[in-house]
Amino acid sequence: MNPADIVQLLVLAAVWGGSFLFIRVGVTDFGVAPLVALRVGVGALFLLAVLFTRRPAREVLATLRSRAKPLLIVGILNSAAPFSLFAWAEFTLSAGVTSVLNATTPLWGALVAYLWLKDRLGGMRIAGLAIGFAGVVALVWDQVAAPPPGGATATTTALAAAAGLAAALLYGVAATYTKRHLTGVEPLTVAAGTMTGASLVLLPFAAFTWPSGPVSAQSWGAVLALGVVCTGLAYLMFFRLIASIGPSRTITVTFVIPVFGILWGALFLGEHVSAGMVEACAAILAGTVLATGFVSRLPGLRVGRRADAKR
Repeated sequence: MNPADIVQLLVLAAVWGGSFLFIRVGVTDFGVAPLVALRVGVGALFLLAVLFTRRPAREVLATLRSRAKPLLIVGILNSAAPFSLFAWAEFTLSAGVTSVLNATTPLWGALVAYLWLKDRLGGMRIAGLAIGFAGVVALVWDQVAAPPPGGATATTTALAAAAGLAAALLYGVAATYTKRHLTGVEPLTVAAGTMTGASLVLLPFAAFTWPSGPVSAQSWGAVLALGVVCTGLAYLMFFRLIASIGPSRTITVTFVIPVFGILWGALFLGEHVSAGMVEACAAILAGTVLATGFVSRLPGLRVGRRADAKR
């Protein structure tokens, strides 16, 4: 990767790490469904506008119509449901902890692909899953043993952590479903279509639970940042990186997001970062690196393998 690609990767990680900060800010005023509906709705409008400027309207509409069912399903699995679970979790958990739970997505993805697609898991990837999930247990235990301030109990903290892990699991299911049913569809079309589907699903829930009291300007700003920056612009940056450096290098953004999630939470919300939380985060990221097979794709290790084969 050249320096410009590395900078874009870091910016993307910073933006997606910041999404947990904005969720924490906005969910108190809006509640779960209205916040998430606004996020995906603004993101969908942004992505559709970009899509229609790049492709003929007839072609876009034909693709969206022919792939409506899988786009709707992925919209629920990859946006509506996990975004809602993370938002609910942040009533209790800090933005930093939630960002670490989000980093378990590749672990769940590898496990789901093994169970659903029968992807082969070698010894190193199995070890990665074990290390990663051990880190998850350590993180949840750290939070349950010392519940966050604000009246949270051990039970509510455990339920919030379970919601965050369920959200990450849904991301893994969505990735496998997308691979099976949306392969060949342009990524920008998938993003715009799934965000539109998520918006339609969440709309009645948002209308029914819309806040009765006034919403602060700070919360409105958080929603706009989530929709435009953390969803619309971030997806465009993500696809640009995939085209530039390939998907295997782009996925390394997952390893950096928790760093920014913890950093933004500590800087702007004054969240406490415990030693146990840092250790658990390190274990989760190390396990993710191994479980995704990223280590085996490193150039130096590939060369070593070839050399061993020649001997």
